[in-house]
Amino acid sequence: MSGARIDAISPGSPADGRGLRPGDELVSVNGRTPSDIIEYQQLIDGERVTLVVRSAGAALSRKVTIEKAAGEPLGLHIDSAVFDRIRTCDNHCTFCFIYQLPKGLRRSLYVKDDDYRLSFLYGNYTTLTRFTEMDLERVVDERLSPLYVSVHTTTPERRAALLRNPRGATSLRWLTEILRAGITVHAQVVVCPGVNDGDELSTTMEDVLTTYPELATVALVPLGVSRYSQESTMRPPSPDEAARVLDQLERYRDLATRVLGRPLFYASDEYYLIAGRPLPPADHYESLDEAENGIGMTTAFRRAFRGEGAMPALGTGFFQSVDGAPAWGYRAARAVTSTPSGAGPVVILTGEYAAPLLRELLDEGGFADVSVRAVRNEYFGGNIKVTGLLTGDDLRRALADVPADRTVLLPDVCLSEGRFLDGTPLDELGREVTIVPTTGQDLRLTLERLMPRLEVSA
Repeated sequence: MSGARIDAISPGSPADGRGLRPGDELVSVNGRTPSDIIEYQQLIDGERVTLVVRSAGAALSRKVTIEKAAGEPLGLHIDSAVFDRIRTCDNHCTFCFIYQLPKGLRRSLYVKDDDYRLSFLYGNYTTLTRFTEMDLERVVDERLSPLYVSVHTTTPERRAALLRNPRGATSLRWLTEILRAGITVHAQVVVCPGVNDGDELSTTMEDVLTTYPELATVALVPLGVSRYSQESTMRPPSPDEAARVLDQLERYRDLATRVLGRPLFYASDEYYLIAGRPLPPADHYESLDEAENGIGMTTAFRRAFRGEGAMPALGTGFFQSVDGAPAWGYRAARAVTSTPSGAGPVVILTGEYAAPLLRELLDEGGFADVSVRAVRNEYFGGNIKVTGLLTGDDLRRALADVPADRTVLLPDVCLSEGRFLDGTPLDELGREVTIVPTTGQDLRLTLERLMPRLEVSA
């Protein structure tokens, strides 16, 4: 990172018309050089903000003072969240998906971060192996809450082996201190068959109840394995193994409810799909704070499509509501959504996991004429079946035999800044595709605009 740079200026904002330009570097704010967007937001909160900026290629800097109401957004959009250096991950987790990526993808996809600031800002998970006393002091003093922590196992030796980092055996001590200070923490366990499942998973959940009962949620997530994995000990769960994890989950949810008054433990939607079990109802979830792990997303989509009301509030990082938040990594803008030009037969492209749900919802909602095409992820292979990991290569193949008169819909979760994971731009799919926001409500509204509502027989 080379410092904070202005990416854009909101029209009509206090910063507009003050001689600031996109590309200008922020040398200081009120006499301090912020190290990240968190510190920047604190510095610009008052009524008078003095910026020292330097234009690209300029030798001299200039001072700009802006008067505004206290708490009013300044109107500057900054191009990154961390201005000094992202704290990269020095673990070598056996299950890490970054090690399972082929060469040639976007460079940002290969960045492994273990930065508590990105955990707070974007809901990224940290193992705390690079956490320090100074970090703890800042988290507590500035109330950087919530944070998201990867636990995986509470057995020290097993955790060190899973992370391939000796600090993995001791870094959960920071979790104790963070919770003791009243910081909200959401945790995850990536369950690897034969490694940290079975009795080891039971031990982890028991330790959570006794040692970390203040955790807000604990998500159990199945291991994702691509065809590029080089780890012989890593394999996807079988349906029977997924069912056993869900059985354990229910036992410990019941125990947590009796002991803590809340269920605490949740399983990713993938577990129910792998095990062939019905997804839980909406009242199974207290919130969607673990949405990035697929906790409750299918249920939320179903309710939105049916018009049954919203699920509990979604919380995936502080930047859901901060003015000028940098669009970092896969949370960058997806693509410009559009209204399809025609109203011919409709085909929805989606991943293998989502296809049965869509078919069910379309049939019961009076959209039986809409086709659903489950796109096999041959690019990554393995057990990768989520829609968000579909690539341009996969979609081009799926589109090859879709008749030209079809109106093709695709959820925007596949895209980041108009490109798929393999770098393919949207306009290189070979035909027009309409991008729809990945919510049940948006899909239903799009379909209702495309075709007349059909009556559903009793």
